[in-house]
Amino acid sequence: MRLRLPACAIALVVAMTCVPPRVHAAPDLVYALRNVRIVPVSGAVVASGTVIIAGGLIQAAGASATVPRGATEIDASGLTVYPGLFDALTDLGLPAAAQPAAAPTPGGGAPVARPASSVRGPQDRPGSTPWIQAADDVKPDERKFETWRNGGFTNALIAPKAGLLPGQSAVIALAGERTSDVVVRPAVTVQASLTPTGGFGTFPASLMGVIAYLKQVWIDTAHYGAWLDQYAANPRGIERPPHDRAVVALHEAMKARRPVVLTAVTATQIRRALTLAAELNVSPVIAGAHQGYDAVDALGARKTPVIVSVKWPEKARDSDPDADEPLRTLQFRDRAPSTPAALARAGVPFAFTSDGLATPRDVLKGVKRAIDAGLVPDAALRALTLSPAEMFGVADRMGSIEAGKIANLVVTDGDLFDEKTKVRMVFVDGQLFEQKDATRPADAGGTRPGVPAIVDGGVR
Repeated sequence: MRLRLPACAIALVVAMTCVPPRVHAAPDLVYALRNVRIVPVSGAVVASGTVIIAGGLIQAAGASATVPRGATEIDASGLTVYPGLFDALTDLGLPAAAQPAAAPTPGGGAPVARPASSVRGPQDRPGSTPWIQAADDVKPDERKFETWRNGGFTNALIAPKAGLLPGQSAVIALAGERTSDVVVRPAVTVQASLTPTGGFGTFPASLMGVIAYLKQVWIDTAHYGAWLDQYAANPRGIERPPHDRAVVALHEAMKARRPVVLTAVTATQIRRALTLAAELNVSPVIAGAHQGYDAVDALGARKTPVIVSVKWPEKARDSDPDADEPLRTLQFRDRAPSTPAALARAGVPFAFTSDGLATPRDVLKGVKRAIDAGLVPDAALRALTLSPAEMFGVADRMGSIEAGKIANLVVTDGDLFDEKTKVRMVFVDGQLFEQKDATRPADAGGTRPGVPAIVDGGVR
């Protein structure tokens, strides 16, 4: 028996199946930044050249680039174009971490704080949600995106941070209406912490407990992987592997050889994290690293990537100004900004994280302190652009000004690290965001110096 559908129903089915999936639409305009100083990062600086942007990509860049017919030309005389800046670790756009929930103590009595992310089941997995993907939770309409974009940042590695194994990171662009618009690469790294999340009477409540717990999770993951492979090859006569959500997520991440980001600030913490990574047989990335200047030998031995926080240590504002402080504390605060220079001399790849700083200006001030402590400006710029792109596997599409790469660019009216320099334009996926500066006087034509005005689809 044949089922006969009405003609209108057939037409509806055909229409539904033929609708193409939505993709992030590239801007229709073709831009030509003329007479601009080009700092590509991956090559020599061009004193005066042209950058062509079309379809969201860099079509050409250099002194001999030809402006295509119909392009929106921008006279960028006196301006400098850099690759868009890249925050190497942040929770920008992610929901706030869940508050700890109460859990009873083993011996009864008053409840103690317990992370809401704890998993109760066949195995107790406290503070472990490695299945959480930052790419799924990012909210691209957050106002902070605009703040950071106005400061020259076009990309970021975002990651959840609550717990021992809080989840996996993603590389995003800082412009777009939907999650699908902003995610550049999902599932980039696995986040891990050696900081105890529980209190007295809970596990793990100590550093030793955390290390033991993480080792056990990785042992369970390896066991699960072997069991799963054996069961997939021939399930007859073999007990079905139980579903442990944390272990399943880690198994998939380790099979994809995703790096594990471990936060470590002091030299002792850095060495401890590297030792643990070796025991777990994972590729580590160290985040924080304020005392990296004293652990360069360990980091340099395997050229371990480092995400340096530019939120440099300082004396607490509410502390007693007359109180004596240990010499090692004073030395730590004084020498922390020298870490990037020490890493650069040792050939250790590094990038910068805002680490909770309030504004892009604060980040650049922190980077400037590293420059004042011996870091070469070119290395500082690389740590804000190409180095994080290389670290997170997206250097083939961003991080430098090269033909074929995504048009993520920042245009300034001076040197990036000069505190008087202002951002004039930002391009994200080829979309132009013009920066207004009401503090500068208008010229006779009604425009401010260094800020092109878009009129009737053109720029004058």
